[in-house]
Amino acid sequence: MNVNKYFPFAFIYFFVNSLALPFGLTYTALLAPLFYVWILLIRKKEILLPFIAILLPFIVIHIMIVGVDTKTYAISLFNLLLVYVFCQAVYTFLHVCNDIEKIFRRILIINFVICLGAIPLYFTPYFSIFWDEQILTEGVGKLRRLRLFTYEPSYYALVFTPFFFFFLLQYFLRQNKIPGALLLLMLFLPYLLSFSIGVIGAVLAASFFTWITHFKKLTSKKRVANAIITGGFIIASIMLVLVFFFRHNPIFTRIGNILSGQDSSGKGRTVDAFLLACKILNEKNEYWGIGLGQIKLVGDNIIRNYYLYNMDIVVTIPNAAAETLAIFGWVGFLIRILVEILLFFYTRVWTNYYRLLLFLFMFIYQFTGSFITNVAEYVIWILAFTNIFHQFDAKKGNKESNATLTLPAMA
Repeated sequence: MNVNKYFPFAFIYFFVNSLALPFGLTYTALLAPLFYVWILLIRKKEILLPFIAILLPFIVIHIMIVGVDTKTYAISLFNLLLVYVFCQAVYTFLHVCNDIEKIFRRILIINFVICLGAIPLYFTPYFSIFWDEQILTEGVGKLRRLRLFTYEPSYYALVFTPFFFFFLLQYFLRQNKIPGALLLLMLFLPYLLSFSIGVIGAVLAASFFTWITHFKKLTSKKRVANAIITGGFIIASIMLVLVFFFRHNPIFTRIGNILSGQDSSGKGRTVDAFLLACKILNEKNEYWGIGLGQIKLVGDNIIRNYYLYNMDIVVTIPNAAAETLAIFGWVGFLIRILVEILLFFYTRVWTNYYRLLLFLFMFIYQFTGSFITNVAEYVIWILAFTNIFHQFDAKKGNKESNATLTLPAMA
């Protein structure tokens, strides 16, 4: 079997990118110097200077006016630049690789095999190799959730999402090369084992809005119509069984806690994240933020007092949008949302099922989790704004859907 020269990097990104590394640091970021040289050789364009130019107003204001811990700021800025270089490498890869589907399929198969291998370990003292054990919500004891070699189950579910949408669309559009029943098992098993309500909820929401956007085209497809009918029947049957015989199951308990605001994890990633971001902003500059790496300094007492922490942990804001607000202020937060919306229209995301699913998923999920140096998030954004998945075009041969991502130095 021939191995694509890019596959080892894809393997590192999906399976072991954060293995044994501090939170927020990845091997793909550490490989940034190698990626940088490769990008220059392939595209023959400087990529860092335009990005630094965009950040320069924030850097100047943070250092000269807001006031930051210079060492911490420099380290965080350097990490952000490493992540940016990796993002450029992903964009370049998407344009030079001729068999992306083959790489995706190998990742899917390897992931499925490891998932099957992880299931027996669930019942042994060695479960911690693949599983996290945590109290997920009030009223539910410790649950074991699959994370494989990532740092936590939600991140694993997030990294898996582009593969899930890719092969689910293949199934619905009858493009799948893996038998249908086996493919569906390979797609849904990771979500079931990771039990990430945030990711699953965003996936369902993105799927629903994509279906509504292309209602006539999608519903007319036999597999989509059958999936809606069969899926609706199965879900309704399961819900009835749970209601009458297992009313106090972990799923119902957590959903109930989320809706009532008693789920500490869900609340911490949504409402609390923005509340704490605003409290932290009040300590510095609400327009330009507190600066990179300053949350653990400026926000330490605020976050500890809010949650009554009495343990030695590094405080964070587990929400990409809220973290952007705290670090770059309202100016940075509005720029973030504006860029996403502008790129949505410029690249005509809605003309492609796959890109629309990814965009809607990430737009929703950024308000419920993630963090600003999360490479998994940026990979999804790049996939959403790069028009190369023509097999999923809503209208084959659509001449108006040929725009692609053209951020500074990305053309």
